Formats: sequence, structure tokens, C-alpha cells
Amino acid sequence: MPETDLRIVPLSQLAGNSDWRLTLAHDRREQFLIWVTRGQGRLLLNGQRRGVGTHNAIVVPADHLFSLDMGRQGVGQAVIIPEGCQVLFPQMPRLLRIREVSAMSELTVLMEAATREQAAARPLTAQAMEAHGALISVWLQRQMALEEHMPEKRNAAARLCAAYCGRITAHFRETMTMADHAAALGVTPTHLTRACKAATGRTAADLLTERVLYEARSLLTGTRAPAQDIARHLGFGSAAYFTRFIQHHTQATPTALRRAGAQAPELA
Repeated sequence: MPETDLRIVPLSQLAGNSDWRLTLAHDRREQFLIWVTRGQGRLLLNGQRRGVGTHNAIVVPADHLFSLDMGRQGVGQAVIIPEGCQVLFPQMPRLLRIREVSAMSELTVLMEAATREQAAARPLTAQAMEAHGALISVWLQRQMALEEHMPEKRNAAARLCAAYCGRITAHFRETMTMADHAAALGVTPTHLTRACKAATGRTAADLLTERVLYEARSLLTGTRAPAQDIARHLGFGSAAYFTRFIQHHTQATPTALRRAGAQAPELA
């Protein structure tokens, strides 16, 4: 199926068979729904860390910082809605803990029907997948409207961390430090760090570092762009500084990471 079409993939495929593709804080251009069918883990979304378990539905809008660590035992599926797809999921990041058996069964049936359609690859598959996606979106909206799934009121730390996460997704390619972001938010670096630590278990610097590291690893393993161009693209002052950054956080050189990954088109 074209990458512009709605599709359903196993959770393992969403991770690209590389744990860091889910466990590092990052954002994506597509929106998606993750339906966890087995296992427990931890989710970072909307500036908060939450526990995740079986029969949890996770709504991740495009350009929202998140990470998910389900370990080796986690199993689930993801409905991916790329840019340009006509189906729209709710644009509010949410974690829904589904407790009603009928609701679990309804989503499972919808996902299975869409998966069968996708596998059949018949004429008009794209249109059929969008129709299945629309039904899944209706299911989501109905669940989110229930009183039991109303979002909890966030404290000041969580609100500040969410605002900071929004700034990370918008500016991580620029030469802005955590202190620069704190100043833009009108708080001290110490206050921002404490808020992020309380809300996510990560420091403010950790969140920014993870987003840059995710992009660096993605470009090294998914493009043929020279490391120095990637370094420049991500706001590093030099290729040497970029190499030290990669080695410090991965214990491997950019060349070694690239060798371990697939080659793809040049960086635009």
C-alpha cells in the first residue's frame, strides 16, 4: 500500500524492529492509534508519564512528543493515518483505559476487518481502508465522550512540561538549549527541570536530547546524507561535536550506526 494510505501494522513494526524508534521521545508527521492487546509499559504523552496496560487505546496526534516502552512482551496494533489521508482521528492526545468488554470487542472487530481488507489488496482498497478508519474514529470519539474517559485535570508541572514538549517538536533542529526554552516559557532552567522530572521522570535536558538523538539516528539509518550535513541540519556546530554526541548516547560512531541500518534517499 502507498505510504499515503491508512494502514494497520503490528506494534513491533511501528518500532521498526528497533526499540529506540519507540522508546526515545519523538514526534511523527502521521497521526495514529495504538491498541495494546498484551503487556504493560510506560507512555510519555502530552507532557506526562503514564502506565500502559492491556486494552489501552493511545491516541497520538501528529507533531506531539511521545515515547512508548512496552518491553519485549508488549503486543498490539497501530492504525497509522499519514498526511493527506481523509480520515481524521481526534486531535487531542489521550490514553483510554477500556474496561467494558463490549467496547473492547467492538474495536477488535473493527481492527480485524480493516486488517483483512488491507491483506486482500483488492481494487478500491484505499477507499475501503478509509471507511474502516472512519468507523474506528467514531469508536474513539464515542469512548472519549464517556465520563469515565474525561481527561484528568493536569497540575502546573504537567502543564509546563506539555508546553515545553510542544516547543521541542517545533524547535529541536535549531541551536536552542534547554535554558533558551525555559527563558521563552518564562521560567528558570531549574524550575523547568523540576517540572519535567515530576511529570515525566525525565529532566528537561533529557527530553530535548532524546528528540535530537531520535532524528539523528533516523537520518543516519534512513538516508545517505553525509554525517556533516546531518549535523548541520540538526544545529550542531561541527561534525566532530555531532560524532561525540552520537558516541556518548549510543556507544557507536555515526558510521557504525549507518552500517547497521538500511540505506535510503538523500536528505532533502
